[in-house]
Order: sequence, then structure tokens, then C-alpha cells
Amino acid sequence: MTVQIFGKGKYVARLRRHARIRKKVVGTPERPRLVVSRSTRHMVAQIIDDTKGMTLVSESTLHNDFKGFEGTKTEAAKQVGVLIAKKALEAGITKVVFDRGGNKYTGRVAAVADGAREGGLAL
Repeated sequence: MTVQIFGKGKYVARLRRHARIRKKVVGTPERPRLVVSRSTRHMVAQIIDDTKGMTLVSESTLHNDFKGFEGTKTEAAKQVGVLIAKKALEAGITKVVFDRGGNKYTGRVAAVADGAREGGLAL
């Protein structure tokens, strides 16, 4: 599948990076895809099996686990990584392939990956 994205700006650049990444990164039943989405306020992480097109596990800063969370957005992102790793291990998932969603691998995106590794997932 070829995606052509034209234009300028940060949003278009992220879409272009994401399309380039998705050509190579595919989630399988043995090694599903850990997708990270970020907004200015929240982080969302999902583990997806692309062969079935199903979300197996998800976690975000919007869930009830984060009610009353005190800390920076980076600390919250790391906590999302730890919690998704915990849920994944309960579901029998130990290895995932990391999909940064076109975002640069710094800050909160990297914190989710570090938290997932701390939680026991192999990226």
C-alpha cells in the first residue's frame, strides 16, 4: 500500500514518518505491535495483532488508574509503559515490536518504551 502525503508542517512530517515506519513494522500473533499515540496532554499505548486487526491490550493516561496521578507528563508516560507491560504479561505477551507512530523517539515516547521494558516486555 502506497501512501502519498504532500504538504508542509509538523503534522504532515509525522504522517510521512509513520507511513515509512508502517511499511516495515507489522504485528504478528507471536510478536504484536506496541503502538504509541501522543497528544499534548495524554499518552495512549495499544498492543495490536495486525493479522486479526485486533487490539489485545491498551492503556492510557485517560484510564481510571491515573485518577489523582501527581507528576510530570513524562513520568505519566513511563507509568503507561509499566502498566501496559503488566497487562501484556497477564495476557501471555512477552515480546512486542515497537511502533512510535511517526513521533520522534525522545521524551514521552521513549519513556513509554522504557517503562514497558522495566515492566518485563522485550522490545
